Amino acid sequence: MNTPPGMSVNERAAKLVARLVTDAAELRIDVSRGELGETLIDAGSQSLGSIAAGLRIAKICMGGLGDVRLAPSAATPRWPWAILVHSSNPVIACLASQYAGWRLSLKEGENSFFALGSGPARALARREPLFEVLTYADSAASATLVIESNLPPPAKVVAKVAQDCRVEPEDLTIIFAPTQSLAGGTQIVARALEVALHKTHELGFPLERIVDGMGTAPLCPPHPDFVIAMGRTNDAIIFAGQVQLFVTGPTSEARALAGSLPSKASRDYGRPFAEIFKAVKGDFYAIDPMLFSPAKITVTALETGESFQSGEIDLSLLDASFA
Repeated sequence: MNTPPGMSVNERAAKLVARLVTDAAELRIDVSRGELGETLIDAGSQSLGSIAAGLRIAKICMGGLGDVRLAPSAATPRWPWAILVHSSNPVIACLASQYAGWRLSLKEGENSFFALGSGPARALARREPLFEVLTYADSAASATLVIESNLPPPAKVVAKVAQDCRVEPEDLTIIFAPTQSLAGGTQIVARALEVALHKTHELGFPLERIVDGMGTAPLCPPHPDFVIAMGRTNDAIIFAGQVQLFVTGPTSEARALAGSLPSKASRDYGRPFAEIFKAVKGDFYAIDPMLFSPAKITVTALETGESFQSGEIDLSLLDASFA
């Protein structure tokens, strides 16, 4: 479909990027130009970064179609600060933009590079199988990509991204931050709603029937070890994430969705993610994909006003991961 007026995720993100650049010193991030003229924003590699930067990057990842903020939460007493996310266009914001589904790689000796790209540039490139289902396509003249990485991508990867997005390299912005950083961990935890929508898609529920949604997960403490840091960002959602979806269609299907979505339904549930990851020797594909979901789900059927809840917060497993 054509992009509805005002719904270009890249145009909306560009405005947020401009403010991010203006406030770079306050947010403790570094802005530079890459080899091909692309804008590079280091939000946690050589720069210290910040939680505030992570919250802004999460909004950029959602193409400006989501509200992301930090708030106190009584649901996890030992970890009382949570990230709240809401979108009235959740499928576009989360799946067409925020989802980290673009595999970026280069194998050239010392120049080898691999990262997963997220953010609104994906809606320009549409390189992933997911876009065979998503009808949304952007047509902006600039692109913004976010990657979880210690390093920016090499020039060959930058050139390929710009080509796939049909923009000039100087019109491409790449934001990068490792998972271990304050900003990196924050923007990953801000994916509770996105994780729920992706699992909803995997379960075969029609995405066009999801009309609104919100999610929350506790802000996890960072860790210098990549596997532990990655584990904590996943566990924040798996053990304590909460999501509410508002859907159209038969009430029976809303009830069934609520029952199938929580992470506890996975065969791999029951251990901190870092332990699972080490047990499968780092092979993501050996982990049950149904594990990647919030702990507690509410699905509201709009036609009848009924709400169905399933799952629960697991404080003991959260503490085992965070502490």
